[in-house]
This record gives sequence, C-alpha cells and structure tokens, in this order.
Amino acid sequence: MSIETPKHNKPLKAGGLSSLKSTLKHIVQSQQPQTNIKNLLKANQNKGFDCPGCAWGDQKDGLFQFCENGAKAIAWESTSKTIGREFFAQHSVSSLMKQSDYWLEYQGRLIEPLSYNSDTDHYQPISWQQAFELIASHLKNLESPNQAEFYTSGRASNEASFLYQLFGRMYGTNNFPDCSNMCHEASGVALTTSIGVGKGTVVLDDFDHADAIFVFGQNPGTNHPRMMNALRKAARAGCKIVTFNNLKEVALERFASPQDPVELLTSKATEISHAYFTPKLGGDMAAIRGIVKAILEHDEQLTSSGSKTLLDISFIDQHTEGFNHYIEQVKATSWEKITQQSGLEQQELRQAAHIYCQADKVICTWAMGLTQHKHSVATIQELVNLQLLRGNIGKKGAGLCPVRGHSNVQGNRTMGINEKPSNTFVDAMAQLVGQSLPYEHGHNTYHAIHALLKKQSKVLVCLGGNIAAAASDSEKTFQALRNTELNVQISTKLNRSHLLIGKNALILPCLGRTEIDVQTTGEQKITVEDTFSMVHASQGNVPPISNKLKSETNIVANIAHATLKDSTVNWLSLAGDYQKIRDMIAQSLPAFAHFNEKIEQPGGFYLGNSAADFNWLTTNSKANFSSNELPKQLIAEQFTEQVGTHKLFTLQSLRSHDQYNTTIYGMNDRYRGISGKRNVLFINAKDAQHQGFNDGDLVDITSVWFNDEYRTVQNFELCFYDIPRGNLAAYYPETNPLVPLDSVGDKSYTPTSKAIAVYLEKSRDSRII
Repeated sequence: MSIETPKHNKPLKAGGLSSLKSTLKHIVQSQQPQTNIKNLLKANQNKGFDCPGCAWGDQKDGLFQFCENGAKAIAWESTSKTIGREFFAQHSVSSLMKQSDYWLEYQGRLIEPLSYNSDTDHYQPISWQQAFELIASHLKNLESPNQAEFYTSGRASNEASFLYQLFGRMYGTNNFPDCSNMCHEASGVALTTSIGVGKGTVVLDDFDHADAIFVFGQNPGTNHPRMMNALRKAARAGCKIVTFNNLKEVALERFASPQDPVELLTSKATEISHAYFTPKLGGDMAAIRGIVKAILEHDEQLTSSGSKTLLDISFIDQHTEGFNHYIEQVKATSWEKITQQSGLEQQELRQAAHIYCQADKVICTWAMGLTQHKHSVATIQELVNLQLLRGNIGKKGAGLCPVRGHSNVQGNRTMGINEKPSNTFVDAMAQLVGQSLPYEHGHNTYHAIHALLKKQSKVLVCLGGNIAAAASDSEKTFQALRNTELNVQISTKLNRSHLLIGKNALILPCLGRTEIDVQTTGEQKITVEDTFSMVHASQGNVPPISNKLKSETNIVANIAHATLKDSTVNWLSLAGDYQKIRDMIAQSLPAFAHFNEKIEQPGGFYLGNSAADFNWLTTNSKANFSSNELPKQLIAEQFTEQVGTHKLFTLQSLRSHDQYNTTIYGMNDRYRGISGKRNVLFINAKDAQHQGFNDGDLVDITSVWFNDEYRTVQNFELCFYDIPRGNLAAYYPETNPLVPLDSVGDKSYTPTSKAIAVYLEKSRDSRII
C-alpha cells in the first residue's frame, strides 16, 4: 500500500500577504469596516484600548500594533450584528443547543439582559434591577457561601476582577475557578515553588538581547502572533532560536512580517528556528533532562582537562539550593530512558545542549504544550533547573517566559482571582474593608465542576468566558451546568454556556473592549497586565452597540450592592468612578502604589519581578533545584493492554488558525493547509498506512480511561501531517468530550488535553464524498 499525497497544502511561510488578506476579510465580515479600521489604529496604542486577544506585550511605537488574529478578535466583537428579544422569541434553548459553537457566536452581540423561562424554553427580556435582585436572592438563600462558584475569564479587567474577588470574599467564599486553571496553572505552581513568583522573569526588551531563545510547546503564529515579531527580530540579529514542538508549525519555520514590504509582496521570509525538534507528546521533560545531562557530561570532560566549567557556580552557590541532589538525579537518569520517553535521539539533544552552552544569555519560553500533561509541574521545574545551571535568570536577555493566553489572565490572578489566596493577601483585603474574610481554600475549575455535579454547589456566576466549551469531559461539564439552580453569564456574545440551564439562568450583556465606557463621573478607563507584568490603561473609542449594555465592572458592583446589604463598601460609588477602585487597589497591593498616576505614563508601568531581582520568595529564600524523576511511563502508555488489538495513540487538542480559545472565527486553518472544516484528525502517514487508513478517511476516536471508561467522538477526517508516530492532533472544543474529567496534572489540576489515550476505528461512512 502506498502512502497517498496529502490533500491539504501547508504554506511555505506564515504571515505576509495572506495574513493581510485574512485581516481585511474579517474586517469586512464585521459589517462595519470603517469602525473596525478605526479600532485597529487604536489597538494596543497609548490612549487606545488593549486588544481582547492574547496577553503578549507591546512596544507602543509605530502606527500598527495589531496582528491578524488580534484583528479577528476585534472585528468579531465589534460587529453590527445584534440579537435580542426577537431572536430569542424565535429560537428555543433546545433548538439553539443543536447549533455549532461557531453559529452561536456568529449571530451577533447580545444587547439586553435576558432571563430563562422554563415554561417556554426561551430566554426573555428582564430589567437590570430584576436581574440583580434575582442573583442576590439566590445567593442569600444558599445554606453556605461555599455553594456558589464565581468563575472568571482571562479578559476581565483589573478593576472588574478586583471588585469580583472582593465581593466573593466579603460574601464568604474563596471559590474562584477561572480559565487559568485549565491552561497555565502548572506554570504558576512550578515557578512559585522554584523561584518564589508565579510569573515570567523577562520583559519584552529581553528578546532583543538574548543569544538564544528556546521555544517549547507553543504555536505563536496562531495563538500569540505578535510574539512572531520578537522572534523574527531576534533571528535576524543572530539569536539562535531552538524549537521543541510536537507539530512542525510553519510560523516557527519561516515568517514574513506583514509590515515589511519585501516580505509582504514577495516570497521572501525570515528563517525563525535554527533547530527544530519534534518530541513525543509528554516527552518535553525527558528532552530537557537530556539537554542537562549532555551539558553535565561535557562539563565534566572540560573540568577534568583543566578547562573552565560551563556552569555558573557562583550563581548556584549564592542563590540556589538542591543542586547536588539534582545532579545525582540527572546522572541516575539513563540515556535510554531519555531517548525513549522524549522520542528524540541523543545526538539531537546534544546539539540543543551545544547551542545552549554557546549562548551567554538564554530565554526559555513555553505555553500549553508543556502545561497540559499529568507531569507538567515537574516539566516546568526541569526547565527552571536548566536555567539555574548557567545563571540564566535575572540578567538582561535571559530568563523564563510562560506565554499566557487571554489579555488579562495574569492581571486577574494579581487582583486576587485565586482559590488559594495567601494569608497576606486576605489580611490586606480584610483591612481594606474592615471585616474578617475567609482563609479556607476554595474551588478551582476542576473542583467546581465536581461540586456542581454532586449538587453541593448550586449557583454559578461567570464573569466572561465559555466554561462549557473550555472545560474537559463535555458530557460531565454540561451536566454540571445543568445542575445549577442559577446560571449567570456575563457576556458579549451567545455561547454554549448560556444553553446549559438548571432551574434559572441569566444572560447579562456587557461592553466590549472597543466600546466607550461612560459611568456617572464620565468616560472610564480600565487596566490590564500583560505577560511581562506591564500594567497599562485601556479605553474604548466607539459608541456601545446598545444603550442597554453595562460594563463588567458596573455589573459586578451592582450584584455586590444587591447582595451585601449594610456593606462597608459603597459599591455603586465604585461603579461610577473606576479611579476609586484603583485607589483601593493601590491601598491594599503595594506594587500598585500611585496606581492612577502611573497609568498615565506612556506604555504603563512595570510591576517588577522578585526573582529577576534575585529576591527569592520561596520558603527557604533560595531558588530551588527540583529533583523529580522522569515519569515511569507517559499517561497514554498505561492503557496499552486495555485497548486489546487496537493501536494506542496519544492525542493532543489544539486551536485552528481561525480560532482564539473557544471562539471560532471560521472553518479554516490556513497554516496547516485546512479549508472549510474542523472535524479533522492530524496523523503521521506511516501510522495511517499501518492501520489501513488513507488520507481523507473518516474515523471515530475513542479515549480510554481507568475502570473501563470510554468516550467517543465520530466522523473525523484523517489528515496526513508531519507529526511523530504514535501521536495525533485535533481541534478543541470538538475533542473536549474525550478528556476525562479526572485526568488532570499533578498539583495543578489542569486537564491533560495534550495527553489523551485513544484508538481509532473507521466510521461507517469511511470516505469523504
């Protein structure tokens, strides 16, 4: 049997003219192109608004500070299409549930508050005051505040997030599940343990000074395209970029800047990766261990011959603990184990180690390819170990850079969206409001879904996001939402979470980032924090799509006002003047001193990073080497016997290029050569041949879990792709049903969406016609 030529055509470069054409197409599809051209010129600019897309930082110089997917996010939100009472009178919730996620959001902006009528199975209009009173009534009638779950999306502003957590804690709970529980939680846990702060240690300017940049488990060309400008600039300056990614992604191979006339209009592009390695899914920890082992073996040869050591012994002695124990762990790890688990050859890892040692300043950057595994915390700790060996933290052009998703997901955590707040933080909030607040840890997303499934929690309030489409194990997640006595969704557009209803549900429409926010004291600014701990103001510049919209901050304040009678906080005063909220933040969080004054600075201000200043806020006041063993076996390998004669694969879920988080902008994935479809399964051609499959065959995917649990999705079209044998990839949320709810990372509880044990069977309709 010969392997067929793949039916899709992966482009030779990312960016360039195709990116510009895609941007223009989405601006036109918004049905108000003039408004969105104006919006794009204000995106990520001083006295403009922060892009509602990713959290990558900005240079703040130049006319254009947006990328293709940022433009999609802006055009998607700032559309002239609206839905209100007429739409919901026409469509029952049951009928809407049959529609795709793309169709639901494509209908347009929500323009008035809505309440679910169980007698008719329709949403119908409700006044804002009635909505606030309904929420307050449910919350006040709960037996315990811990029966409420306060979920947060990463795009909520600092002001809204601060009020939200303050309200929840004054109400009496630390139940703050949020989107970061499902993506970068492992980064926060690992970094806090290792260096004392759960954030990256670099700033954007460090990318201009690095000698080498090691990129792990991410696809910036789609997920945070503005990062490509930093990588392109670094590569052109001679920086060696080394990529470890399971898939060969075109943007990490060749990228053409749409702002470079030559690369825009010709076939020219910048070579991004000096070396590109494709480890097995879950094999990154073994790969990093292999780099370290190669460094140590070479260093031993050098020092035994009298040459200078490769290690920064002065840094290690002064700033770290656990070095000797870690070195013993590395030496005890065999090359056979490393190569078997990583899927990479010893020669490849020695090549990466050589590049690392030739560089004086190295940045290590990663995303969800590292964070969504059972052993993700240990993997990121291993990455920290690598950087500590040569003192690559706290010097210009070097450090650790977790690349987070939504535009203020890091700011949410800084503001206190955290189910495990420190005693210091709780004390500060208690002093601010003059009452005692709970210290007991609350629910993250995993525990919140379990509590809702067991009906231990009864009210769910979601400040943005789409938890139904974001969380794993769709069947159980959907049931958890259906178990609610009240499901409150603060949103700009219709999504799946609005349709999973228990006894009562509310849709509360809010302003978008691009829209002018007018309160009683006039136009307001909000603030956000990017992935580099830079805080800056954001101010919309176009009129709201409806005069019935309220800002997220205003909605939260009104819920608090209705619920907490005789509160020590004047919630409505805060809703009318966001400067007062920032004054409260400045009063309680030292890094935000003079908050209102600082955001007037062009580009905002830097919060600082304790680890970058060699101030290790760990329990022993040192940066810690972590001596973790490699996993005995990767998670999917545990089920080989359970699948019998079936071939066991490891599947990862990922985004298409026409997607941001759960929002789907279209059916194309240009950088992977996919057009007009999403039920696609990427597979190595030799694996397909061995299974008797052809490119384009339809297959059913079944995941395997303990206690003979099986979950199946049907009719996925096979697509031959450059991916290691034994590994598969497909889009989410379509494959979320395959991820068992209890398959989570150690210590982080993050879904293992990059390590799903599956087998394949031909669908009944085995070929596309």
